[in-house]
Amino acid sequence: MSKFHIKRGDQVVVIAGAHKGKEGKILEVLAPKSRARVEGVAMIKRHLKKSQEHPQGTIAEREGSIHVSNLMLKSAHDSSKRAKTAVTA
Repeated sequence: MSKFHIKRGDQVVVIAGAHKGKEGKILEVLAPKSRARVEGVAMIKRHLKKSQEHPQGTIAEREGSIHVSNLMLKSAHDSSKRAKTAVTA
């Protein structure tokens, strides 16, 4: 099993990809795929069929996964040159 620079509960910033600049807390790490779910980032829609909880069925939004190489710890990001150039730009 590989080791990652992030773990569940860490505050992270997305540094690359479509969600660049967004930040949130790690909800879970998907080790086999080297991906992580970040709270409030990469939201996807999931169609749920009828059940007792949802008699009409529903469209639920939940977090998608992001590759760990596109994530950086918020503490490291704040102390790096990246954050300083983003503020001035």
